[in-house]
Amino acid sequence: MKISQLQKEIERHFAAGAAAANDSAAMSAFVALRSALEAGEVRAAEPEASAPTGWRVNAWVKKGILLGFRLGALEEMAAGSLSFVDKHTYPVRHFSAGNGVRVVPGGSSVRAGAYVARGVVCVPPMYINAGAYVDEGAMVDSHALVGSCAQIGRRVHLSAAAQIGGVLEPVNASPVIIEDDVLVGGNCGVYEGTIVRKGAVLAAGTILTRGTPVFDLVTGEVLRAAGNLPLTVPQNAVVVPGARAVARGKGHPKSETWGLSLYAPVIVKYRDEKTDLSTALEDLLR
Repeated sequence: MKISQLQKEIERHFAAGAAAANDSAAMSAFVALRSALEAGEVRAAEPEASAPTGWRVNAWVKKGILLGFRLGALEEMAAGSLSFVDKHTYPVRHFSAGNGVRVVPGGSSVRAGAYVARGVVCVPPMYINAGAYVDEGAMVDSHALVGSCAQIGRRVHLSAAAQIGGVLEPVNASPVIIEDDVLVGGNCGVYEGTIVRKGAVLAAGTILTRGTPVFDLVTGEVLRAAGNLPLTVPQNAVVVPGARAVARGKGHPKSETWGLSLYAPVIVKYRDEKTDLSTALEDLLR
């Protein structure tokens, strides 16, 4: 089925609501979409130079993913000695050596409908959800999560316990996007449609949400989400967890009471040769 025709079918069955559950054509359309997602032929979001963010959200793809949950029935599943109960439309993905994906032993899971490119390394235990796109040479380290519809670029390293939120609903909302050559440090969290541009470095413990302002010490700007535009971390930015003083009430430093500070991510520099040398270890792990 051509992608244009698949889109029309997904749109039609999604609009049918609960009635789609009794339509075998709806299941056929969903299975075709799931296969296209796993092959990387369609994506929940994809680069588009003319878009305000440089990315286009494919709402129809997200509708199709939601359609799969609507059509699914609970089913007992097994992967080796492990057992699960989930919607039968989203089983665990299985890989062969021919796929070129390293799934290291120890309890990792990739859900059906996720794209995982050749050269990706999955270090246990980690999880990649339906609709996610993980491009060539990326590493998903221990306890890392790639949420539904999240877009992970080439040669990205998601360090241990990094949490990359998806954004499945609303269908028009941009998912979290991590562009090529980004290093996401341990225990980082990137949520609510945030875009991290190519080559950026997020130091361990950095948390980014739609409501999180980022303070750029290099340019003197404060970066925020605005309107329909998500929070965007600039290309090659090096972001570290910081703090800013509370300027009102009992938290004010001159109030002689609590003297509180709030979490604030800070861009301390932009990536250079020294930064690249400090991340060169990633090549040795592949």
